[in-house]
Amino acid sequence: MTCRELVEAGTDYLEGALPPARSVRLHAHLLLCGGCRRYVAQLRATVALLRGLPGRPLPPSLRHRLMADFRAWKAKDEAARSRLLPSG
Repeated sequence: MTCRELVEAGTDYLEGALPPARSVRLHAHLLLCGGCRRYVAQLRATVALLRGLPGRPLPPSLRHRLMADFRAWKAKDEAARSRLLPSG
């Protein structure tokens, strides 16, 4: 696993949502990479801090716009990945 892959999997890792094989690779990477250990520690601290904040619901129009922006970003990211990966 590369540092970039770890960053991309960080949230899923903290939520326990990684497939077992990927989780093992992530743990192996953490054993070797101090930078990624610091990243995961910082991500954990950020999540803990944010969970402590009082929640307020988003106005429906803002939620809709944010979700649309996220879907557009994800589609663009997936399209870019497909261009980088060898077809097979």
